Amino acid sequence: MTLETITVTLKHSLEIGQVLRSNAVPEVDAEKIILAQKGEAQAFAELVESHQVAVYNLCYRMLGDPYEAEDAAQETFIRAYKGIKSFDRNRSFSTWILSIAAHYCIDQLRKKRLNITHLEERPYLEIPDPGLGPEATLSETEQQKGIRKLLNVLSEVDRAAVIMFYWYEFSYDEIAKALDLSVSAVKSRLHRARILLAKTWKDQKQTTSGLERQIYGSPAV
Repeated sequence: MTLETITVTLKHSLEIGQVLRSNAVPEVDAEKIILAQKGEAQAFAELVESHQVAVYNLCYRMLGDPYEAEDAAQETFIRAYKGIKSFDRNRSFSTWILSIAAHYCIDQLRKKRLNITHLEERPYLEIPDPGLGPEATLSETEQQKGIRKLLNVLSEVDRAAVIMFYWYEFSYDEIAKALDLSVSAVKSRLHRARILLAKTWKDQKQTTSGLERQIYGSPAV
């Protein structure tokens, strides 16, 4: 299998409409991993196929853009392909592949934040809105949009920890290994994230209620 083959496989398999459809992380046949480590192209292709939705969805929740998520998923599997021979089979393959995706997305978010900071230092430049494309906008429900806005208030690492814990049901230990953190640090980050998410959600509800009162002329309570 070549790197080009990985890209083509994902291009054909991932569609905008399937975003957020499944969080299932499949069980992996140990024999399939052994064959992939020996260079068997079909074995690795099957690993890609079985994990592509879980990897893509993690990338989408991290990045918030379907096209960036698709690129991130491709990069994740390319990196996994390059590192499969050194993969420790005593470790969960799903945790390993999702940790690659999470670290890549964290790096991309940090680069994006740095670029935006540099642009904001030049007020004469117009910064284009990197919003979702029309297809993604149509496929996203209002609930999904609300969740995406909530996740955006979190730091890159906290966002990854929350996604792994709530969407993929990773244990504290699995998250710690995936993000190179201590278990106590994971617990602390999740606690801090829950507080921030709750506050943000409450503020959003209050803002929405205020706008509705202005539009419909309802008296303030």
